[in-house]
Amino acid sequence: MTFTSHKKLESSAQVLGDLAVVAALTVICGYFAIHFQWTERFFAWTRRSESFQLDELTFVLLSLAIGLAWFAARRWRGAQRALDARLAIEARLARTLEEQRRLARQFVDQQEHERKRLSQELHDELGQFVNAIKLDAVSIRAALADAAPPAAPDIAARARSIIASTDLVHESVARLIRELRPVGLDELGLTAAIEHCANLWRARLEPARLSLAIDEHIDALDEARMLVLYRTVQEALANCARHASATRVEVRIEWVDGAGAEPRGALVRIADDGVGADLSATPTGLGLVGMRERVTALGGSLSLESAPRAGFRLLARVPAEPIGEAAA
Repeated sequence: MTFTSHKKLESSAQVLGDLAVVAALTVICGYFAIHFQWTERFFAWTRRSESFQLDELTFVLLSLAIGLAWFAARRWRGAQRALDARLAIEARLARTLEEQRRLARQFVDQQEHERKRLSQELHDELGQFVNAIKLDAVSIRAALADAAPPAAPDIAARARSIIASTDLVHESVARLIRELRPVGLDELGLTAAIEHCANLWRARLEPARLSLAIDEHIDALDEARMLVLYRTVQEALANCARHASATRVEVRIEWVDGAGAEPRGALVRIADDGVGADLSATPTGLGLVGMRERVTALGGSLSLESAPRAGFRLLARVPAEPIGEAAA
């Protein structure tokens, strides 16, 4: 049942309930009027004041009641038209919001697909060429070590320079591959990928102590949700390293079965005891905006809490079903 039809049924049920109350009151008043003969007593009382024409008050009240009924019917029809217009607008907004979420999911999927393709290209093409250059330089250095012509020291120095440069390029390529595609996500799962990401950030977060806890059900999610959880943790740790100046950072990824108030899915809690920030005065960075867009594209929510010298807390909810149950 759609939102609009549900609202219409709710409004119709309320109208029928009000009509039932009016009918019940009418029946009760009629019973007491007949039992106590209110009309006869009223006319007996008005005969003593014939000069005031109080006996005509019945028709005046009847006309007033008819007029009020007509007025109420007009107002009800107007309110019904306004309600229909509002429900139509809300339905259009709901369709627009769902379309935006669909486009956001499609954009995220395409972005991750492009990142995966780029990481594979960097690994297969550029990485292989860098390795070939390094092997050639190592061969030149080894050959010069055996034969020592007059120019050998200079050539050996150039070979060592080529080896050092290829090592730097190889390290840069490896870093780009890690940023484009989480290491081990496809082969080892989300838990291993997040643990690897946390280990990479521990050195950059020092002297802060990083604690990580991950529920075992997280690895049973689909790829889109695993990527959103990974990117959320990755961006949060990057923000902690750049801005927090914290001594303690906690990352918890829990699975909620939906039995309580929380919807079923994954729950990410990230907190630090750093300098914090005034969220009402500080503009939201692109990283946080990207996190929120990724989470809301999957129907989830992301909330932030912080204050100056009070640390930073992030809570992300991602509704999900394990792959096996979703397929069933």
